[in-house]
Amino acid sequence: MVDIAVQLYTLRSLDAPLPELLDRVGAAGYDGVEFAYRVRESPVEDVRAALDRNGLEAASAHVPIEALEDAPAKALEAEFDETVRFYDRLGVDTLVVPWLDAEHFESAAAVDAAAARLDDLAEALDAEGVRFAYHHHDQEFASVDDAPALERLIERTDDRVGLEVDAGWALVGGTDPAALIDRHADRITHVHAADADVDRGESVGLGEGDVDVDAVVASARSADAEWLVYEHDDPADPIESIERGAAALREALR
Repeated sequence: MVDIAVQLYTLRSLDAPLPELLDRVGAAGYDGVEFAYRVRESPVEDVRAALDRNGLEAASAHVPIEALEDAPAKALEAEFDETVRFYDRLGVDTLVVPWLDAEHFESAAAVDAAAARLDDLAEALDAEGVRFAYHHHDQEFASVDDAPALERLIERTDDRVGLEVDAGWALVGGTDPAALIDRHADRITHVHAADADVDRGESVGLGEGDVDVDAVVASARSADAEWLVYEHDDPADPIESIERGAAALREALR
């Protein structure tokens, strides 16, 4: 069974404490949340209490790569350890690097270097009992040796590096997101159920853009994905957006 979550980046424009935002997520009918911005602004105990009262699970968390990369410098080692401990207190078992700049996908050597970094993180987190994944945007679909850079990245990384497919950004990058999920089903536990207007290269609400939402949901199910994560990068009305997103996903899952 696939559960639905919301990426909290969708609600970043709202001036409210995280526990209040979690109340709105629960009221919208989601099963979980994917943490991102502002997660450290409220006491962990208050966030856990909000998750519990709304019946929400911590599906995963987006964490900048700089907060995870280990290094000989004690400060960075301490940051890695603290990051792992912090998200463990929230009940998060999957950490996701949400972004690498386009320069990492401009050549075969650059992709291979990025793959090595991700492998190192996957190994370090695996030792802590934490799953690891990479979330792409559209820059990963730049052509490298006549194939999308993302394909080389997946080929060059260990199976412990999961792939969080973003349906909207995959389509903007020129790739069928359902086919991408099918092709790499063994790497996928989370799918971003996001829509996009390809001509404008912009995020839109589910069903308002060019993504075949039903096909994406079907492929996620076939891949035994655990979570469909709704995200809209810049909604005019964030609460309405997550409500409509939950309804669209529930309909697609029938």
